[in-house]
Amino acid sequence: MQIGHIPANTSTKFSIANPAELSDKALVQMMADDDKRALKLLYVRHHDRVRRFVMRLTGNESTAEEVVNEVFLEAWRHAREFEGRSQVATWLMAIARFRAISASRRRSEAQLDKGAAAVIEDPSDTPAISMDKRERSDILQKCLAKLTPLHREVINLIYYQGKKVEEVAQFTGAPINTVKTRMHHARSRMAELLAEAGVDRAWLAI
Repeated sequence: MQIGHIPANTSTKFSIANPAELSDKALVQMMADDDKRALKLLYVRHHDRVRRFVMRLTGNESTAEEVVNEVFLEAWRHAREFEGRSQVATWLMAIARFRAISASRRRSEAQLDKGAAAVIEDPSDTPAISMDKRERSDILQKCLAKLTPLHREVINLIYYQGKKVEEVAQFTGAPINTVKTRMHHARSRMAELLAEAGVDRAWLAI
């Protein structure tokens, strides 16, 4: 269901003649009663704010648009569960943060695969070079797979995506010192894994 093409629902017990007079909580209550017009109004009110927030977390425009749509669709699906203990905007931002981090982690995994693919043989490679590159790719994937998700994430963000420690801290929601600690442990663990595989970590630029 595309947010921008939500059909009006004529069966609602709320008046929507003056949408500006309706609070966000009233709109969520209407959504709980399956009024799709209320979702569209909520989207119009909060789209820009949610999008800016998601852009800061993901740094990717297409991912941000995808996440924003997911945020409002999830709000629609869970409107009945909203108990009003927080502001609707806060609720939406919480959904947005979770969705943005999930989307970025999926991109991180894809980026790691891309990094490994960089050492895959070229058609013009000699048989010896091709074998060497296949070995490197295989070793890299196996070592990365043995890292914890947090360590794999920091390796990807800093070494593959070129993020600064401050940017990683903002993205993950972790303090800067925590990110530095994760980076240190991730590098040390990769060095151990590469050594166990019989290679120097500089061989794979980690």
